[in-house]
Amino acid sequence: MGELTDIEVIAVNLPIRELRRLKADFGGHCWRKLKGSGLVRFPTGEVRQAELHWYEAHGVDRRKINVKCVLD
Repeated sequence: MGELTDIEVIAVNLPIRELRRLKADFGGHCWRKLKGSGLVRFPTGEVRQAELHWYEAHGVDRRKINVKCVLD
């Protein structure tokens, strides 16, 4: 995966549906759901620009990174 660009916060804490599970699995508090775009290498070997969604918290790196759509 390449460098992420166009990063935006989608939700913070309570609006996050998976908040309870994130805290149980990874700890941390003040979770944020973010989106951005970056280069992704797919299992087929293709490298494409895609929109990504993920979660992060203070002291916890990016978790549960999902490809939402291919941009190119």
